[in-house]
Amino acid sequence: MALDVPYRSIPDMLLKRVAATPSGKAFAVPTADDTDIKWLTWAEIGERVRAVAAGMRELGVGLEDRVAILSGTRLEWILADLGVNVAGGATTTVYPTTEPEDAAYIVADSGSKVLVAENPQQALKLAGADTSVTHVVLIDGLADASALPPQVTLADLEERGRAALARDPGAIERYVKEITPEHIATLIYTSGTTGRPKGVQLLHGGWTWEGVAQEDLGLFESTDLQYLWLPLSHSFGKSLLCGILHVGVPTYVDGRVDKLVDMLALVRPTLMCAAPRIFEKVYNKTVTTAVGEGGPKAKIFSWAVATGKEKVRREQDGRPVGLALKARYAIAERLVFRKLQDRLGGRLRVLVSGSAPLSRDIAEFFAAANLPIMEGYGLTESSAANFVNRMGKLKIGTVGQPLGDLECRIDEDGEVLLRGAPVMRGYHNLDAETAQVFTSDGFFRTGDIGELDSDGYLTITDRKKDLVKTSGGKYIAPSRIEGMFKAVCPYTSQVVVVGQSRNYVTMLISLDEDAITAWAAGGPAGGKSYEEICCSSEAEKLIAGYVEELNQKLNRWETIKKFTILPRDLSIEAGEMTPSMKIKRRNVETNFAKQIDEMYSGTLVQM
Repeated sequence: MALDVPYRSIPDMLLKRVAATPSGKAFAVPTADDTDIKWLTWAEIGERVRAVAAGMRELGVGLEDRVAILSGTRLEWILADLGVNVAGGATTTVYPTTEPEDAAYIVADSGSKVLVAENPQQALKLAGADTSVTHVVLIDGLADASALPPQVTLADLEERGRAALARDPGAIERYVKEITPEHIATLIYTSGTTGRPKGVQLLHGGWTWEGVAQEDLGLFESTDLQYLWLPLSHSFGKSLLCGILHVGVPTYVDGRVDKLVDMLALVRPTLMCAAPRIFEKVYNKTVTTAVGEGGPKAKIFSWAVATGKEKVRREQDGRPVGLALKARYAIAERLVFRKLQDRLGGRLRVLVSGSAPLSRDIAEFFAAANLPIMEGYGLTESSAANFVNRMGKLKIGTVGQPLGDLECRIDEDGEVLLRGAPVMRGYHNLDAETAQVFTSDGFFRTGDIGELDSDGYLTITDRKKDLVKTSGGKYIAPSRIEGMFKAVCPYTSQVVVVGQSRNYVTMLISLDEDAITAWAAGGPAGGKSYEEICCSSEAEKLIAGYVEELNQKLNRWETIKKFTILPRDLSIEAGEMTPSMKIKRRNVETNFAKQIDEMYSGTLVQM
């Protein structure tokens, strides 16, 4: 049955939200001293977006003209993005961590006419670059009167827009009337684990479909309070924004990841979406703290986790929990899990994970702590949200069922194929690449290997191109093994399994700096630097025990024969991670080729 989408465009959806709940809470921001939060109503958001849109028109932005936003997640990002769309333009997103060369490439390739930069330092990334930018809008900082292209602050742009609307009060409605579901709303460049990023053309029709489809999940409700910290440069963030507009979810906006734990306690959200790395860090901190305390506390923690996981297993299998287990679980929650719940604000109703695979074991841990994570799945090319688990219908290890009327089939080689409204028009200026990723009957080739069960739940095995085939002819799914190790070893930051065309499998491991430093304190490695700890014999002995534990869970041909602890964490700056925290395997293997060669030359101890 076709999903009923009652909007022509994102601006149409915004104007209807403002009209429906003008005095309702829309977005909140932190106060200057981080001791409180300040709410803006939908009427206030609507007024500011109108001003930005009219200001963009004054700068020459018209239908489908691109405007690049180079900023971290903050309220002004949302105002600029919606303002661009209301003006008829399309937003080109650029991560604030993007290096100048790549930022310049994206802005130039997209043909962006205007750049919205968080501050003068971000604007400098385009210095000397050959682009189509005619104006730079600064969110923070003062405009440089002598700069070329000319600079204007966002506050000044809004003032220009208000003056324009005073002269022509009906302008916004005319702009919005021009925009159809088939117009481009967003040009998002894939962070890509290989090669140059490609501009993905996403339409208003796909984004409004996302907004409506999310309401049917039971995950987002107008009575919720959402904590939005995800990068809005990522399609996951934009997808959430569409759900916010349609459902009217009050949302606190704060992209400062280093403030996340502190602000969770203050904001006390009921809903939060995150990438797996956030859940991994919470898991690492919880487990290493409990183990570090030792004695009775560590035993109580282990008992509580075992009790919680037994309850989860029975629920997953459809078996009754039983009165005795319910009683034990109530004690476990009071003694152990309540502390974790309180650390996350104490009111979380829904956690959603996306953008990368979530370890099954970590998902089971959070479910045991009565913080079930609804894992989902999607790609930039399909507007991010395609499959997700529902409340009360969680199947751990799967990414849930499809949203709305999205069609999915599994190809003969196991590749997941998608067709429907949220799928992209194509890659910007790349007709041949676009043709390659669509089947003759219009299904998009995701590049992921997966399985659909009889209830429509999708399980993703791995990226098609990431599957490793050993010299013995056995196929191995790296992400599955990597996820298992992250759950086994709470000191892990990142893991990369190596084995393509090799006669055995090895692993590169980077350690979580906070967790391993806390472990080292008081021991022989205490007081040493992070790099020194990583290179120490004590750390190697510690991790070897966890690798041995992992191997007991693997098939013989998958077992890790050797491993190397890296002297530093993988990073975006070194080209080893995408901004959405996916591993760039080829770059990692290039950067650490020496360590890999040593694992295959017999110089390291074999497991």
